[in-house]
Amino acid sequence: ADGSAGAPSAAAPVTPVRVRAVRPHDTGAFTQGLVWVAGRLFESTGNYGRSTLRELNPETGEIVRAVALPADEFGEGLAAVGGRLVQLTWREERARLWTLPELAPAGTLAYQGEGWGLASNGRELVSSDGSAALTFRAADDLRPLRRLAVHRGGRAVPYLNELEWVDGAIYANVWQSDEILRIDPASGEVTGAWDASGLLDPAQRAHADVLNGIAWDPERKVFFLTGKFWPSLFEADLPEPARAAP
Repeated sequence: ADGSAGAPSAAAPVTPVRVRAVRPHDTGAFTQGLVWVAGRLFESTGNYGRSTLRELNPETGEIVRAVALPADEFGEGLAAVGGRLVQLTWREERARLWTLPELAPAGTLAYQGEGWGLASNGRELVSSDGSAALTFRAADDLRPLRRLAVHRGGRAVPYLNELEWVDGAIYANVWQSDEILRIDPASGEVTGAWDASGLLDPAQRAHADVLNGIAWDPERKVFFLTGKFWPSLFEADLPEPARAAP
């Protein structure tokens, strides 16, 4: 990292999200997780009695298939690892496993604490719990491996929510915020920030909840972004900030 040892780094500048395309999204979906796997888009939705795992058609927003969770489970973060999907629950301390691409039940795993966001780098998982720390977990049984405190310009960043692992960095939604953050998985420092406040117009915002949902298509190098009860799914870029002239 730049700067002298021990000195707090300056907070990363905030850059607007750049939209490539807008797709329809189910306004009844309380989006808690979004992940792209081998050309397919999967979504986890929450609320007791209404939680689902679903596959979406990324072109039309249509629900290709959906599986309902038990009424006493609140669906949360979603990630793919080891050829299966892992879906967290909020306070039930239980993750559901699903086969790909059929979405057939493949067992459950226990973990401690609340489940919020979840992402994978193909080898291990990282989860959030609404705090300012991330937990790295073993892919086979979710056992905690290490905790990472997340900070931005020397300040802790609480309410970390939905996660995505892209090109060696972790991208995060922050609950009740329109920003998307990029986090260094080694240091916990926020290395990038993007403003998504312009994605919905005021009329759409009146019926929508918070920004929550980040997926990444590595072939086309495009992000998919949405939120809870949002009417739209966005294909978007998170451009690097323009460098100031020397």
